[in-house]
Amino acid sequence: MNLNEIYGKLDNYDGKLGALYSKEETRFILWAPLAQDVKLALYNRDGLDFESNIQKTVSMRFEEDDGIWHVTIKGDLSGIYYNYLVTNDDVESEVVDPYAKAVGVNGKRAMVVDLEATNPEGWKDDVKPVLKDATDSVIYEIHVRDFSINENSGVKDKYKGKYSGVAERNTRIPGTDIKTGLDYVISLGITHVHLLPIEDYITVDESEPEKKQYNWGYDPQNFNVPEGSYSSDPFRAEKRIKEVKEMVLKLHESGIRVVMDVVYNHTYKSKDSNLNLAVPNYYYRQNQDGSFSNGSACGNEIASERKMVRKFIVDSLVYWAKEYHIDGFRFDLMGVLDIDTLKEVRCELDKIDKSIILYGEGWNGGSSTLAYDYGCFKSNTTKFGNMQIGSFSDDIRDGIKGHVFNKYEKGFISGKENLEDTIKFAVTASVQHEDINYSNVIYSDGPWANEPYQVINYTSAHDNNTLFDKLLLTNEGKSLEEIAKLNKLSAAIIFTCQGIPFFQSGEEFMRTKKDESGNIVENSYNSSDYVNSLDWERMNENKDMVDYYKGLIKLRKTHKLFHMNSADDIRKNLVFLKKGINFQNNNVVAYIINNFNIDDIYNKVLIIYNANEFEIKVNVEEADWSLIVNGDKSGCEELVHIDSNEIKVPAHCCYVLSK
Repeated sequence: MNLNEIYGKLDNYDGKLGALYSKEETRFILWAPLAQDVKLALYNRDGLDFESNIQKTVSMRFEEDDGIWHVTIKGDLSGIYYNYLVTNDDVESEVVDPYAKAVGVNGKRAMVVDLEATNPEGWKDDVKPVLKDATDSVIYEIHVRDFSINENSGVKDKYKGKYSGVAERNTRIPGTDIKTGLDYVISLGITHVHLLPIEDYITVDESEPEKKQYNWGYDPQNFNVPEGSYSSDPFRAEKRIKEVKEMVLKLHESGIRVVMDVVYNHTYKSKDSNLNLAVPNYYYRQNQDGSFSNGSACGNEIASERKMVRKFIVDSLVYWAKEYHIDGFRFDLMGVLDIDTLKEVRCELDKIDKSIILYGEGWNGGSSTLAYDYGCFKSNTTKFGNMQIGSFSDDIRDGIKGHVFNKYEKGFISGKENLEDTIKFAVTASVQHEDINYSNVIYSDGPWANEPYQVINYTSAHDNNTLFDKLLLTNEGKSLEEIAKLNKLSAAIIFTCQGIPFFQSGEEFMRTKKDESGNIVENSYNSSDYVNSLDWERMNENKDMVDYYKGLIKLRKTHKLFHMNSADDIRKNLVFLKKGINFQNNNVVAYIINNFNIDDIYNKVLIIYNANEFEIKVNVEEADWSLIVNGDKSGCEELVHIDSNEIKVPAHCCYVLSK
């Protein structure tokens, strides 16, 4: 049998796969329709003895109509390690179960697990924080190790860099009463914590937990198992499962939802990956010459459009949502995945919880054999109809601060010309609006979203320079005080745009990534803790900036006018002021949001972004405004009352006024 004989014949299996456990028996099922033979290899229960020999092999039975191999073993097998011995083309390979729910150290052996026994106290009573609308989301990106590994995190030593470090409460900068960790994040007011990959990845050696190692985690190995290096004991397969659940439970109790960063576009290994050893070439796209297509720029790309690959991705996401109570998923290089797969993901997750949010990178990493029209690219977002599947807006990211791959290029806030329509495009959440000249938008020639909940607005994430470092590079010679003004203007734009705001942890205290020599590190995916860890002292030093972010978040969450639910509401209520009529200068964006049937106590708000080095004047028809955001403070309280219909806005400043 060859690969072509599988399509439409042996790739229709819709049953369960993996080790199906009960206390009475465990049924092992592997989909491997090309295999000549499959055996179950059983090891012992000792996770520390991770190089032990196979204790027993058991032949598995092949069901030709389904392409599956299966065997049932009587007795309570919880804690038993196992793999499959799969023979393809007369070569036997040891394969970790693609559907493994638990693995030993470094993910080299699967383990049968009683998932009920991994539930922490209170798990069954876990209640997700309320999220009425997707547009109510405010997303905060963290890396598990970054979050607590610094000595000044105040997190207990045994929890530093671990899942438990994210969950620990009552942490303070040592010797002070200044909040750090989870207590600090609660005080920010965000709704979602976005965790960089916590699926088991391959580029940190879990067998040496005391060794200082670092990686972002975009090197997937076992898709349905938590990463072991963030566990207090990577040798005990059940430990990491329980600790992730404890972390999610504590975040939920703290009013914070949890988003997982997932990497279904590729695997770290290619020819010798578990997926390829199980079913050669099926899980990956190939070029005409048989080589791996490389749309991920990581050596291969997953063929999501194939039935059993799609099933694998959908099953995996449903499992995380059900078993771990995950509230959202961010897709790495989403453009590598096909549209129909993401639609099916959305439909299946809706059956569990319609408030689960989905978003991703609407691009790929290189040339792909998947036709562009079928990929989940930003420009194809309209093909999702009204589904909540969002894409990051690189328009607003680079429009605000400058191109991420040209470190010296300026953006709107630093005075670059002709970016007003790009900013306006972000203000309207990239939906159709008559006041925008799309020919002036930097990366899009028209609206790419149908609804505001399909757009993620941001200026910084783990990739590329931090916002603060980018502003340093593009504004050489400016003082830290001047850089801070630009940072505040950037934040004010993001949090007053329609859509969903997202920001990197530490952006709010001007996070920097410099090595021991003082050099700025742009791509810190495997840099040291010195470069990557959150410096909580910096949070204390930049309290004014932190308070500014807190005020913007509070304003946004309190007032629906800043995050309307539909494109129709945006078009009905949001009107841009015009240069030559309301103001005379370039590098200015100003608009009014009226309140026609929006649930908000404000009748209207006026927002002005001035990216010039000088004060500007904006004239509006009405007077009698309450200024609630300026260049120094933000929030819901009136800072000053303005009786005039002429508004004077200082240099590098955002004004938000209400009535």
